[in-house]
Amino acid sequence: MDCIFCKIIEGSIPSKKIYENDKVLAFHDIQPAAPVHALIIPKKHIATMNDVQEEDVEVIGEIHLAAQEVAKQLGVHESGYRLLNNCGKNAGQVVFHLHYHLLGGEKLGPLNG
Repeated sequence: MDCIFCKIIEGSIPSKKIYENDKVLAFHDIQPAAPVHALIIPKKHIATMNDVQEEDVEVIGEIHLAAQEVAKQLGVHESGYRLLNNCGKNAGQVVFHLHYHLLGGEKLGPLNG
């Protein structure tokens, strides 16, 4: 599989890790769109939100718990942060491995598309 996130998970591509457990990995985005910009991904390859199956419900919960921890570690849990998933090309998904962007560190503007 030629998935950059799968390569990050296996360690063949380096990343600046923030959080990791047996199901989820969080790391700093290399092209940040905000002062704080982390990516949170499942270790299981799931291409998009549309590909989530019933057996993946637990990992989706793990992602959200990881987001809370990442926000704390990055100092934005009290000031506020945005947790965003893009599903498909028209939504802006570039890497087809399910991932969430955690953005913060400044007052974020409205989502205008």
